[in-house]
Amino acid sequence: MVIKSAEFVVSNSDVAKCPKSSLPEYAFIGRSNVGKSSLINMLTGRKSLAKTSGKPGKTQLINHFLINKNWHLVDLPGYGYAKVSKRDKKTFQKFITQYFSHREQLVTAFVLVDIRHKPQPIDLDFMQWLGENGIPFSIIFTKADKLKPKAIERHVSEYQNVMLEFWEEMPNYFVTSSSNGMGKDDVLRYVEGLNGEI
Repeated sequence: MVIKSAEFVVSNSDVAKCPKSSLPEYAFIGRSNVGKSSLINMLTGRKSLAKTSGKPGKTQLINHFLINKNWHLVDLPGYGYAKVSKRDKKTFQKFITQYFSHREQLVTAFVLVDIRHKPQPIDLDFMQWLGENGIPFSIIFTKADKLKPKAIERHVSEYQNVMLEFWEEMPNYFVTSSSNGMGKDDVLRYVEGLNGEI
């Protein structure tokens, strides 16, 4: 898939105000500071479509972007950021939960995980919640440029071992790097394939 156009549509914290169109949606979510905005910019080939920040917790709303006029990329708030107040965390959690529960346009979620770290309970719990609620998802490992190829294999393998303690099979996954474009074609090909089935 070639991305010819990517435009910002709307930001909000009220799922009822999300676009009314029936276009397919792909939601990107992960822990704060996992490199979500950089990944979105890399996938779309736009330097500042999603706002990047050295300060975790920058995305605090549901952001819709219209891609190639025929599908929405949805940038969701990061979860698990310590410096956000408990009240804000509850609010985020509530509208993230509502988004996944109510958006019939959602085709699949992409859960972003920093490949350098051991599996984190917060990510595993979130994926468990998606599974229990019947929401399809893939894992996107980010920041792969920070590791050598053998280390990438080892970290993915460790992740698989942990996932297989809870899951019958390892969910679909991609290994990416926003710095060098690794995984871009794989993710976009996957989205294109899903769009073709709708």
